[in-house]
Amino acid sequence: MLKDILSISGKPGLFKLVSSGKNMLIVESLLDAKRIPAYSKDKVVSLGDIAIFTETAEVKLGIVLEAIKLKENGAACSIDSKASNDQLRKYMLEILPEYDKDRVYPSDIRKLILWYNILINSGIADFSEVEKGE
Repeated sequence: MLKDILSISGKPGLFKLVSSGKNMLIVESLLDAKRIPAYSKDKVVSLGDIAIFTETAEVKLGIVLEAIKLKENGAACSIDSKASNDQLRKYMLEILPEYDKDRVYPSDIRKLILWYNILINSGIADFSEVEKGE
């Protein structure tokens, strides 16, 4: 499911892939459901390709989002993304105790919380990596 959810540099929020053309993608905002084109010059990243650094390896974003969902019982995050850096780090330790404190910045944790809330509020709660047909 996360393969079809995109982050586009310079544009707020997350986007769902609707269609692709020769030099662009048609995406729909999960915030306001508006459709816009994303061109090849835009930096587009699939959430399925993102991982969080830990002390030993990298953990796929879907696994981290599942851990947040488990902690929050499927509801939106109990911590505000604008919380202090210390509060964000403490929250991240509860979710992923082995995360790399040197390479995962508070801004990354803020973005993770924002993305989780956007996904939950959009009705997307399946963060598994299994594609249909597998």
